Amino acid sequence: MSSIKVRLAAPIQPDSIVDGEGIRTVIWFQGCSHNCYGCHNPESHDFKAGFDKDVDEIVDELKKLEFQDGVTFSGGDPMFQPEALLYLLKEIKKLNLNSWVYTGFTFEELLELSKKKEIYADILNNTDVLVDGRFEMDKRSFNVVFRGSSNQRILDAKKSYKQGKAVIIEKYA
Repeated sequence: MSSIKVRLAAPIQPDSIVDGEGIRTVIWFQGCSHNCYGCHNPESHDFKAGFDKDVDEIVDELKKLEFQDGVTFSGGDPMFQPEALLYLLKEIKKLNLNSWVYTGFTFEELLELSKKKEIYADILNNTDVLVDGRFEMDKRSFNVVFRGSSNQRILDAKKSYKQGKAVIIEKYA
């Protein structure tokens, strides 16, 4: 049993079809300092709002769900709670679920962070799809899938980390 707690913005949401490919369960992390103008989830910015939950309780909930293709981590920004994020990423692999992580950080920023804190390298190596970059209102688009603005990229996280450069998943380009 883990002693890791995560601060969440909302209850776990199963059966989403808009937060990544397939039928997904979304875990909404609380806390974000990017404060993107026009963010669709501004109530998730305050690091003191939301509620704490034990990560093992989340894993138990995920085990009970049916017909899910994967788990999406959104928020807020999950990268501000790296220990909880990494733990959950590893646990969902055991459940044969894929992972999408939405972050306001760019891949390049995460790569720099990974040189100082290895946990970010571990996160990238345990993430299937990374949707990176801050939401930019002047680049808002309804013509891009699974993201809000055209500057945001949908990346193969593991390949990107291994190659040291952003590897865009072409079917979402």
